Amino acid sequence: MSKCKVIALANQKGGTGKTTTAVNLGIGLANEGKRVLLVDADPQGDLTTSLGWTDQDNLPVTLSTQMEKIIRDEPIEAGEGILRHDEGVDLIPANIELSGMEITLVNAMSREFTMKSYLSELKKDYDYILIDCMPSLGMLTINALAAADSVIVPVQAHLRKKGMKCVCWI
Repeated sequence: MSKCKVIALANQKGGTGKTTTAVNLGIGLANEGKRVLLVDADPQGDLTTSLGWTDQDNLPVTLSTQMEKIIRDEPIEAGEGILRHDEGVDLIPANIELSGMEITLVNAMSREFTMKSYLSELKKDYDYILIDCMPSLGMLTINALAAADSVIVPVQAHLRKKGMKCVCWI
């Protein structure tokens, strides 16, 4: 049984630090000697860009490519499409093609488990898999949550405006 921990970084709001948290947590874990895979599950590809791959549209293999293979029950070669970063983390990149995957997943069998199926083969090679989600609760985020053992929800604190009620859950 794999000891790999899969963690999704999710929040429906943009600009809360999901990508920043994924990069810094991933590199921090790598600096501690952990084997880390970062998964860019956002069609905007900010995680991919922040790690230095600025021309995502010319990457031959992305998360979308691999999820399409899972849906079609096609084989995926070991390490296919995984990019290696100088700071010790690996990356499954994303680009705008991933937005089309959102639509494809709607009609796919076991659609909420497509990413989990893909990542289950990779878990044996990593201590941590961090999934950077898009700022919505669409099929890609649902896939990430289904694949994850736990979730980090980065939030940005805002000033409370006069007259607004503050609701807290404990």
